[in-house]
Amino acid sequence: MVALKPFRAVRPVRQYVKDVASYPYDVIDSREARKLTRENSKSFLRIVKSEVDSPDDNITPEEVYERARANLDTFLSEGILFQDKKENLYIYRQRMGDHVQYGVVGCVNVADYESGVIKKHELTRKDKEADRTRHIDKVNAQTGPIYLTHRASKTIDSMVREIVAGDPEYDFTADDGISHSVWIVDNDNIIERIRQGFGQLDSLYIADGHHRAAAAAAVARIRREEGAGHNGTEEYNHLMAVIFPHDQLKIMDYNRVVRDLGGLGEDEFIGRVREHFAVSDNVSCRSPQHQGEFGMYLKGKWYRLQAEEGNLKEDDPVATLDVSLLQNNLLRPVLGIDDPRTDDRLLFVGGIRGMDELERLVDSGECAVAFSLYPTIMDQLMAVADRGKVMPPKSTWFEPKLRSGIFVHLLD
Repeated sequence: MVALKPFRAVRPVRQYVKDVASYPYDVIDSREARKLTRENSKSFLRIVKSEVDSPDDNITPEEVYERARANLDTFLSEGILFQDKKENLYIYRQRMGDHVQYGVVGCVNVADYESGVIKKHELTRKDKEADRTRHIDKVNAQTGPIYLTHRASKTIDSMVREIVAGDPEYDFTADDGISHSVWIVDNDNIIERIRQGFGQLDSLYIADGHHRAAAAAAVARIRREEGAGHNGTEEYNHLMAVIFPHDQLKIMDYNRVVRDLGGLGEDEFIGRVREHFAVSDNVSCRSPQHQGEFGMYLKGKWYRLQAEEGNLKEDDPVATLDVSLLQNNLLRPVLGIDDPRTDDRLLFVGGIRGMDELERLVDSGECAVAFSLYPTIMDQLMAVADRGKVMPPKSTWFEPKLRSGIFVHLLD
């Protein structure tokens, strides 16, 4: 059973919401973030990437966390942000072109994360987890929601449709063309109905935000150990999340580019690839059209690779992922890339950047070969999580991304 809790969100005054709402901390680098905050001092990047307030990167991590806390306090004191007076749930709609998704915003229990009711499909890096842990602890807030999903529920969908028939609290289109709308659910009867709907679910799945989830859970453990009066109801025992039904989410391809051919000549390389895939050349479609099919761009030319049928029917849900098929049948045996997590010859390119970016990397000489992949589907993600397994790195690229700063969860 999934436990969902309303909370008193810290959020922007309506007139500032577009200014405040920012990219997540891990989507853009510090250079890009500095440019954005020079143009917009109300950007929430000043809290999630507070190093932007320093003219260069010569700032200690501790100073970054202290600055983030100070900036959050400033946003509150200046009336850019405020905290709701009662515990609410919220509905968050995102629209990207023809794609629309509706998520319920609330808090889930750290205990559900630790027990596996909230299921993971990725490993976390200790350095990134430690950074977010210190950020959450110092700022005393979860500044970015975890991106969760659940198997679609007609009960929950019906309640969401009722709520969004009314006028939204926020409704704006960001500079990237993606629109964001929020409805406040402050009626206690409706809140309880939604909670009961989630209580009928057996599990939730992390779509994106594994490091934020792990860090928030780590802060909860630290505060439990330090707090003599701990009783389990404290805000730090809960994780702020946006929870979408699985059938509304959009996963884009996550493509691979390799810097060199591992000492192989072009003809020798293609010959080695043919040992593992059926290869067609002179193809016009750059993007794969189904699972087990790959695009390969080499020397200004696109090829189509088709995996062997037997590899698509294995029982292991990880082994049948296209990212695994490419790794196990080409990147490792042909190009010698044994560990995709650490080998700096391998680059990852999110599908939002398109096929032109793959061609650019190869045509520029920066890389030797590019591979376009068919997107992982939600059923595959959930099958991996249900089996307690983990996906290879960079298996999923979710779009649209959740904006930071629309919701903040204070820990006390």
